[in-house]
Order: sequence, then C-alpha cells, then structure tokens
Amino acid sequence: MNLIALGINHNSAGVEVRERVAFAPEQVAEALEDACEQAGLDEVVILSTCNRTELYAMAPDNSRLAEKSGLLIEWMANYHHLSSEELRRAAYFHEAGAALQHMVKVASGLDSMVLGEPQILGQLKSAYAVALEAGTIGGELDRLFQRVFAIAKKVRTDTAIGENPVSVAYAAVDLAGHIFSDLSRCDALLVGAGETVELVARHLIEAGVRRIVIANRTLGRARELAQKFNAEAVLLADIPEHLLHSDIVITSTASQLPILGKGAVEQAIRARKHRPILMIDIAVPRDIEPQVAELADIYLYTVDDLREVVEQNLRSRQSEARKADLLIEEGVAQVLEEVRSLAAVDTVRQYRELAENIREQEVQRALRGLARGDDPQQIVAQLARGITNKLIHAPTAGLKRASAEGRQDLLAGARKLLGLESAPRAATGPAGAATGASGPGAIEGELPGPEPEPTNRDIPSSQPGKRTLQ
Repeated sequence: MNLIALGINHNSAGVEVRERVAFAPEQVAEALEDACEQAGLDEVVILSTCNRTELYAMAPDNSRLAEKSGLLIEWMANYHHLSSEELRRAAYFHEAGAALQHMVKVASGLDSMVLGEPQILGQLKSAYAVALEAGTIGGELDRLFQRVFAIAKKVRTDTAIGENPVSVAYAAVDLAGHIFSDLSRCDALLVGAGETVELVARHLIEAGVRRIVIANRTLGRARELAQKFNAEAVLLADIPEHLLHSDIVITSTASQLPILGKGAVEQAIRARKHRPILMIDIAVPRDIEPQVAELADIYLYTVDDLREVVEQNLRSRQSEARKADLLIEEGVAQVLEEVRSLAAVDTVRQYRELAENIREQEVQRALRGLARGDDPQQIVAQLARGITNKLIHAPTAGLKRASAEGRQDLLAGARKLLGLESAPRAATGPAGAATGASGPGAIEGELPGPEPEPTNRDIPSSQPGKRTLQ
C-alpha cells in the first residue's frame, strides 16, 4: 500500500504553529492542485480543523513514500511561508498500514483532543468531498476513504465512545459552568455560525444560559442558526455593541485575522464597570488577540487551555476507547488483506490467460490428429501430457534455480502455493536429486512417467550384477 499520512495536531504542536499551517476553506481546492503538482502526486486530500492539519496521499510506488513525504513537507512550508525545519519538528508521518490505521483513528475520534468527539468524521467527509470535486482523488484513495468511513461508523454504533456530548464545544460550555455558578443569569455572544458554534449553542441552551447572540460575517447564516435556539442574529460589525452585555464570549470562525482586539474589549470592560467576561477562543487561527488576556476582569482561554477540562472527560471513555481500538485493528487488518488480494489479481489473470492459451493450442493439435485419423487413445494421452508439461515448465525451472541458490524459503513457499504441504516429499539421493526424477535425457519441466511393471527378466537375482533368466 502506497498511502501517506502527514500532519500536525494538538499533540505535536502548540496553537501558534497550528494556526500558521491551517488552510482556510476557500484555499483548499487550489492547495490540493498545487500539492499534487509540486510533490508529483495524483491523489491528495487535505484535512484542516482547529486542532489538526493533515494530508493524505497515494505515492506512485511504496519505495518512495519517505521521499514524497519530504516533498509534501517542503510544499507545505513554502505554501505557508514557514521554515521546513520548523515544520519537520512539529509534524508526524505515517505510511502504508500505519497511515491507514491513523486515518481510521482520526475518523473515529480516537485521536481528537476530546476523545470520541463526533465532529471530526463529518470534517473528514467534507475534506474528501472537496478533494473529489477538485479531482485529486483517484480509485485507490477513494476505496480507502470508503473503508475508513465504514470502520468509523462501526466504532460509533458498536461502542459508547460518542454517546456523551463530549467535544471542544462541550468542554467550552463546561468551563463556563465552572467560572459562573449560575448560567441562567448569563448572556452569551457566539462569533461564527459553523458546526462548532451550533454545538456550543446547543450545550449552552441545555445548561440554561439566559440569552444567546450569534454574530457572523453573513447575516443569513446567523439567522438560520439563531432560529434553532431562539437566539438573536447580528453581523460581525455589531460585536462591540453586544460585547457590553455579554458575560460569555465563544468564538469559532475561519477568519485568517483576529476579530476581537485588545482595544475593543478594553472599552467594553469599562462600559460594563469591570464585570468579568469569560472569553473562549476555539478557532485556529485565533479570533481573539492574545494581548486581550492582559486585561483585568477578562478570562481568556484558547483551545489548548481546554485540555484540563478535556482530560476529565477522557477518563470516563477509556474502556470504550479500548473496545474501539480492537474494532479498528480488525477493520484495518481486513482492509490490508483486501489490498494485498487486489495486488494478486493481475498475476492470477495473467496466469489464467497463459493456461487458457496452452489449453487451446493443445486442443487444436489434438483435433488435427483426430482429423488425420490418429489413434484417439494416443491423442488423449498426448493432449494431457502436452498441457501438463507446458504448465509446469516455468515453475519447475524456477524451483530448480531456487534449489541451486539455496533458497529454501522460496521452495517452502512454492510447496504452499502448489498445495504440496501435505504431500509426501520425494526421496532424494546423495546429490539431493529426487530418486524418481527423469534421467539426463528428460525434458526440463516434464514429469517422470510411471515406473514400468516388473517382468520376469527384470527381477534381480540374489547376486549383485546378475539377473536370473527363465
């Protein structure tokens, strides 16, 4: 398998690095084509979320996986104007079966900051769809993604790994519940209108928050989301006005630049008479300038700061994660077996075509003999002998070469492939040649004929070198 998985995530790099290698949604299609061209690949998928940026690719052959991985690192560094050495220190690389297992773990939520979080499967499906539309997915990667999705679905249905509402969104709301003793007296401002913000809104409603305002770049999407939660929809330009009344601010957009700066937050704090604001920035790149944390009465947390909350939730899922690991191992092993089977298809097809050609040639020869009036019994015997000799010629020659070279591994493998494991081995003489083998004049690859039945003049006498004549 020529699969490559290359990436950076919350375990390998801090948010400062991750936000620099993140791809904005509008960048991905162009980046896919550029990656294929620069790294000499036909199949590439880019997954970019708040916690990870990963590339999945198929190399031309499995002897060049490390080389193609290096080219992808160089491409990503150039694309994001980073040092390739800095990127190498933060990146991880998997190949072949290990790459497939990593993809399944990502899809199942086992590699997420919040164990078992369900969003990642949808994000991976979206990444697949974008690559499919961009034309950077071929038959091999397409088949693998379908199997990855199927295994991840089985993990979800056969374990309780995703039953509890544990995600970055949930962790953010859980943190708010620790900061404020009564969320029913709090107003929340959510910036963004994607899946993460929708999850945050749902968890806030369940936690009993008093009021929610959703700010987004486009008012239509904000209104669509606000209707689900009886919230108010506003534009990003209206944030300063609503910041005055917000106790909780949670941001998750795809903006490449910060949306909230220190100056705007400072003005809001003064207007609020220094009533505290909890700010949780779960976007990568960050939506809130880091300098905001310097202000009094502001409690600013980033994605990385949620780790402690996340770890508390992890402990309740460890047993289910172990069950999921077993399902993943079984699923990956099955896929790898299927891939190996596909690799033999061409060989089997070619060997079958060879056998069919030999059969046709020998049948035609037999028909010509029958047309001439030759003895049918001799023709049938010659037909069987001709097919047999031609079929075993190449394998026999190969076995002789393997034996001469001392390749016992090939000989053992040949016995297994030919179904001879349970067959008794022929006795061998001092030189290692089978005693039943044909003599020097035998044609290479031809099976020895049956031993002639003994006659009276073939019966040996009791004295060596003499025969008894009747």
